Amino acid sequence: MELSIYSIEGKETGKKARLNDAIFSIEPNDHAIYLDVKQHLANGRQGTHKSKQRNEVHGSTRKLHKQKGTGGSRKGSIKNPLYRGGGRVFGPEPRDYSFKLNKKLKQLARKSALSYKAKEGAITILDSFKIDTPKTKSFESFLKNFEANTTKSLLVLPDRNLEVYLSSRNIASANVITASELNTYEVLDANKLFILEESLTTIDNLLSK
Repeated sequence: MELSIYSIEGKETGKKARLNDAIFSIEPNDHAIYLDVKQHLANGRQGTHKSKQRNEVHGSTRKLHKQKGTGGSRKGSIKNPLYRGGGRVFGPEPRDYSFKLNKKLKQLARKSALSYKAKEGAITILDSFKIDTPKTKSFESFLKNFEANTTKSLLVLPDRNLEVYLSSRNIASANVITASELNTYEVLDANKLFILEESLTTIDNLLSK
């Protein structure tokens, strides 16, 4: 597959980029995508939820009334879950939601996500991306050149670029990552995917092993 290479002004440079068919033109595997996205979201959960059990609630342990003969339910103490302020029955405990996936499966999921975007025509290849001074207006201007200022976009850089990151962080619909950080969730979450020509080499090395 070949795509035209554009400048950040939104104009064709006259050059073409050759995309690896083994990455951008495979038959997508929806189940692999589901598992990879599920892992990405699960690994991002803090898992710090906690409610107090009966033995952790502050209060007297005195038995409120005798066990039988009152016509009411049996209550051991004021910490009984039946009372306001009592302990919670089977409440949440801190836990780790993360889980592992096979490396090959994760690669398949990312290739499937990229293939979906390629089929949709949502991938744009850029020759370079440089911002001398961090300015949100500079990044907004770039998005407007590609009519992507009203939709979600993902820019894939070959290496970390602080100026570009700082210019984009105030735009809620824009996201900037490096090629080594490429993941299935963020690829699918974006409506338009901008990839620098240099990033293609890193993507090939990561997903062709």
